[in-house]
Amino acid sequence: MQSKVMLGLVLAAFAALPAAAQTAPADVSYAEGAIEASLTGTAGDAASGAKIMGSRAMGNCVACHVVTALPEAAFQGNIGPALDGAADRWSQAQLRGIVANAKMTFEGTVMPAFYKTTGYVRPGDAYTGKAPTADLPPILDGQQIEDVVAYLMTLKD
Repeated sequence: MQSKVMLGLVLAAFAALPAAAQTAPADVSYAEGAIEASLTGTAGDAASGAKIMGSRAMGNCVACHVVTALPEAAFQGNIGPALDGAADRWSQAQLRGIVANAKMTFEGTVMPAFYKTTGYVRPGDAYTGKAPTADLPPILDGQQIEDVVAYLMTLKD
């Protein structure tokens, strides 16, 4: 019985490792807008990143940006710059910072912060009184940010 309890504790500890390895949004360190270190310690998957960027339910990057390498993503936007050649214009650390919180690089941008949990203006308090009082979850988790960055690093001219 005791060995089963110990095995359960060991397995639970290992199951918690990936979550513990992820840098929390409040603990991210920006250097001139860039994030040098991986948010998860795990390399991003470019194929997953492409799905996130084209998904209306996830990153939805194509709502504002053109990515000609994603022709299946319909109704691409022209509000933000085209992301073709992104890897030639920005380093991996810069792209990680831009995706996590573009306002750290481009003050006044309308691009949402995908890895932020605090500092939001909540008009619901003034109008309905029903705005959430706790921190909001990030739009994308750390691994999803790494996946998007991995895909962006494939976009070269």
